[in-house]
Amino acid sequence: MRYRGVQKRYRGVQKRYSRIVEKYGLIQKLTDNWFPSGKEYLTGRAPGVALPRNGSRTALYLRVSTADQKPDLQYDGLRGYAARAGLDIVGDYCDVAVSGRREGRPHLNALMAAARNREIDCVLVWKFDRFARSTRHLLLALEEFDHLGVRFISVQDQIDTGSPMGRAMFTIIAAMAELESSLISERVTAGMRAAETRGKHLGRPPTSPRIVSEIEALARSTDLSIRQIQREIAGRASRGIVGEITKRVRASQPLAL
Repeated sequence: MRYRGVQKRYRGVQKRYSRIVEKYGLIQKLTDNWFPSGKEYLTGRAPGVALPRNGSRTALYLRVSTADQKPDLQYDGLRGYAARAGLDIVGDYCDVAVSGRREGRPHLNALMAAARNREIDCVLVWKFDRFARSTRHLLLALEEFDHLGVRFISVQDQIDTGSPMGRAMFTIIAAMAELESSLISERVTAGMRAAETRGKHLGRPPTSPRIVSEIEALARSTDLSIRQIQREIAGRASRGIVGEITKRVRASQPLAL
């Protein structure tokens, strides 16, 4: 009898222990969702929002410098990489005829807005110079991506900012690209100065004397505006040149009494 009583008490304790374990597991799951760890706060993730550790929502960013260039090569390479890496493409952003030195690019701004709205987990580019040529702009964007928990991948450079080594290599390569861009600008400026010293005209060709005479006659004999004078000469000179000649002629005329 005493053994049976002990056995019943043991079974009761075992049932209560099982219920406590179940309740503790449920509480632990709820607290993990409601109160994320400090590390999640450091990465900029909002509490209560369950984000995948390796998010697959990927946005493509492409850029071509002139309207004649086609982004087909970049599209094919990025889509192929995304398919091999198991990334889901949720959107693509392509800036056409925009310099890489400009930060205010319309589709780049849209991409950054999508990242801030937690619509993407990864940004995929063909080469890092398609995204930015300025080290300052690049570092600011990478810092914001890191704060938002967004991964950045450059396919041709084989760099993934998901790793510390990838972030370090990305910064070094961006600095070298900015140096190369500065050297190219210096060489172009030196070449233009050398051409000027040899008497070569740089820029637009000079306006022909016949067109200048027509503009002077219209400015002297009529009260037409600069826009109207340019229309009268069928746009054979820019509005700036027409305005410069018109102001010079009318400023030299004596004032009517």
